[in-house]
Amino acid sequence: MFEGSYLGDNARIADEARLECGICWQVYDPAEGDPVWQIPPGTPFSALPAHWSCPNCDAPREKFMVIES
Repeated sequence: MFEGSYLGDNARIADEARLECGICWQVYDPAEGDPVWQIPPGTPFSALPAHWSCPNCDAPREKFMVIES
């Protein structure tokens, strides 16, 4: 089982961190938000709703990994 970045510990994920889906490689960039889910720009990954999933493949947030800038 894959637990994503920092085993899902949102406190360890920086507010400006970009994360990538481990299934389809979709990137969540907090500077852009997520227009599919109507998430406004400036929303950190840790502040996404619990029911949020990848807008491209519907993978759960636990499948996302922090990527280097």
